[in-house]
Amino acid sequence: MKLGRVSALLDQLRGWERATRPLDPVKQRILAERWAALPDGVKTPAQLVGRHAVGCEGTHGVFPKCNLTCSPCYHSSDANKVRVDGDHTVREVERQMAHLRSRRGPRSHAQLIGGEVSLLPPDAHADALLAMRRHGREPMSMTHGDFDYDYLEALAIGTDGRRRFNRLSFAAHVDSLMRGRRGIPRPRSEGELNPHRRRFVAMFRRLRREHGVRAYLAHNMTVTPTNIDQIPQVVREVLTMGFSMMSFQPAAFVGDDRRWREGFRDVAGDDVWAMIEAGVGTRIPFAAAQMGDPRCNRSAFGFVADGRWFAFLDDNRPADLAARDAFLTHLGGITLGGVPTRIAAVRLLRGGVRHPAVIVAGSRYAAGLARRAGPAVLRARGRVQPMTFVMHSFMDASQVAPAWRLLQNGVVSDDPAVRATQERLQACVYTMAHPDTDELVPACAQHAVLDPGENAALRRLLPLIDQRPDGTGEAGTCPAVTVREAVGITTH
Repeated sequence: MKLGRVSALLDQLRGWERATRPLDPVKQRILAERWAALPDGVKTPAQLVGRHAVGCEGTHGVFPKCNLTCSPCYHSSDANKVRVDGDHTVREVERQMAHLRSRRGPRSHAQLIGGEVSLLPPDAHADALLAMRRHGREPMSMTHGDFDYDYLEALAIGTDGRRRFNRLSFAAHVDSLMRGRRGIPRPRSEGELNPHRRRFVAMFRRLRREHGVRAYLAHNMTVTPTNIDQIPQVVREVLTMGFSMMSFQPAAFVGDDRRWREGFRDVAGDDVWAMIEAGVGTRIPFAAAQMGDPRCNRSAFGFVADGRWFAFLDDNRPADLAARDAFLTHLGGITLGGVPTRIAAVRLLRGGVRHPAVIVAGSRYAAGLARRAGPAVLRARGRVQPMTFVMHSFMDASQVAPAWRLLQNGVVSDDPAVRATQERLQACVYTMAHPDTDELVPACAQHAVLDPGENAALRRLLPLIDQRPDGTGEAGTCPAVTVREAVGITTH
């Protein structure tokens, strides 16, 4: 009996030792492969892809339908002619996440995205999120936010009254380019949407108050010449609402061309970022940490205290850059999310003991951050709100299609413009899985090249109406086959 207890204790200790190892060999291998595949131009000291992260992931072809109309819309013209079917969604999410885990390692952030996620039945929505988590993905549901608390509660709480989730992540896309929102079908300005933004956050506060389910909330906004000058107002308002991220996407000519009504390319990334800074009232440094190609992405991580925003990393502060370099050099592959706090703390401690340079650089960095933000944090009495600013600049379909076709054939273009597009595709941090062909496809290629064919196929697989021989119809049913099995499409 004593020997048995000793053996069990040793097994527990060995399990604890493995769980708290700073670096996972599988993740290290995958990061090295990702780094090797990046174009040389983005292999900079600031690059996080291939050193700390593989990038984000998203679903495709799982529920393309949406009940709002937007100008622009990145979905193809067939997207709203497909029935939302929970069984299909869960089945495809399971397949895609399994493929992502096999190719990109045990953990990543993934978006449950397509059309409008709240059109899914709550149980199917929950099952899709749970499937993503089973495969080590941290899921975020992408929505326009125009749903009721009853739906959110049914998603978070099962019919047995138990919580299905301790934490949910949602991104609400709210801007004046969207048509059909209840109560404001045709907004004339961004400011008119603020009550709807507050209502969205209030639902999650109620969910935490009544059921203890925490939430991470992001706010998305498409930018065109129509609303770019309203960004400062949006930023000032959203900053205090309870969101933890603000993401801005300058519009591109991709998706449903019936909704290309403006000179989208009159909006430059520098202009968008300047408007964000005007709203925050301070410089927002983005060069200290880079995800993929800077022509595609800008990110600045920070927090709000006492009404002011503070950056975690500032490219003008040597101590910040030294801490970044020490961390990425010695602990770049460490996984701190998705595990209990005690395990994350021990991983950091073990990594620091093994690499004292991390502790030295980290201490200097922490001292500098405390000097800058400490007084504001004290005045805020600990009420600190994380706030990340992100800008994603998607590419036009006319650019992507020829560049992607050449990449699929292993050809690097001699044309500078096409080659630049190829480099951006190779560095893409937003990936979608195609398990049938064992491919990982950049989001721009998915939307510009593959979505039209996939959605046309989904119209047959998930028809809104099934036609009978006598010409009458009824709501369709979903056969247990994939889109590819139904129509034999490929990504080439």
